[in-house]
Amino acid sequence: MTEGTPTLSADHRELISDLSGIVSDYPYADPESTLAVLAGDAGEALGLDATSAEGRRERTGYTILLHATCWYVSSRIFSKSLFASYIQALEGLRAQSDRTACACPAGAHPADLDSEYEVEAGVSMLTEAGRAAFAEDYGLDEDELAAFDCGAFLADLADEALGRLREAHQELFGGIDVSPLDGKFLRDDDHIDIVAMQEALSRSWEDNTGPVALWSARRWLTGQLRDEERIGVFLCLWMGIDQSYGGLPPSYARDLAAALATIDLDVTCEHPQHPWSTADSTVRSRHRAVVHLYAPDDHPDTPVPAELSARELWECRVQYAQLAREALKDLEGWRTMRGGDDEDWED
Repeated sequence: MTEGTPTLSADHRELISDLSGIVSDYPYADPESTLAVLAGDAGEALGLDATSAEGRRERTGYTILLHATCWYVSSRIFSKSLFASYIQALEGLRAQSDRTACACPAGAHPADLDSEYEVEAGVSMLTEAGRAAFAEDYGLDEDELAAFDCGAFLADLADEALGRLREAHQELFGGIDVSPLDGKFLRDDDHIDIVAMQEALSRSWEDNTGPVALWSARRWLTGQLRDEERIGVFLCLWMGIDQSYGGLPPSYARDLAAALATIDLDVTCEHPQHPWSTADSTVRSRHRAVVHLYAPDDHPDTPVPAELSARELWECRVQYAQLAREALKDLEGWRTMRGGDDEDWED
């Protein structure tokens, strides 16, 4: 590097590294705190004169960066405060982007931006030295570089990011409607079809685990269960939690936790073993155990030995307590993994 070669500051090179790890889904800096700082810096930039050179640079850079990282906020971090910071900053940046002022020729706007490229572009746009280095690295001429500052281009980015964040906010923290599953899991006589619930859980490619778990939890909380349905619904609830490997958001977890809270954990029994403990930890083995319990003629293959198949063992309060403890650990793991504040999970 010669004396006249444009370059980024060390802080901005580190920012590119941290944000690139996040958008590639392999973060090594803490994502929640890193993105909170980014959103805070973007919010502070709104106080600059939007017509000044510095104001225009920061409007461009932060709009691009918030757009590049909004998908991670939307799908990986369950924090209402971070959503609020992102939305507030993007609304302010959007207000500074005049779509009607676009004088760019057709096709001049940057398109189909790779997330890591977008991170590098966004950080580089914050300073004149960064812009010069970025233009040199990617062979951009003056018009191509200026296209990043176009109000219409930035308005499109802000609108797309805001749409994604608002939709995700509802999915993560709002009410989830699982009533359409009534038609799939309730027979004409209002009996619950446990086998149908198990079949839905087995179709993992349809992302059924969360909705089945939530439907089970809400049915459990209503008390609209026949005695013979209780263990089946609870096992579907448990399996839905256990098979949600990436964790479910607060919009699901609140009702799941409420259902688990109905189980008395301080119980004992004299049984040396319970049926569920004989099913392997595989989804298939557990599925076989439940469908055999509810439709043995149609599903004769089961991992549960005959001596442990009595209803008394299936319905033992200790088995319920063991299952509830395991599920509660999973819910706590989701909170640790996905972040957010206590009120985000408990409202």
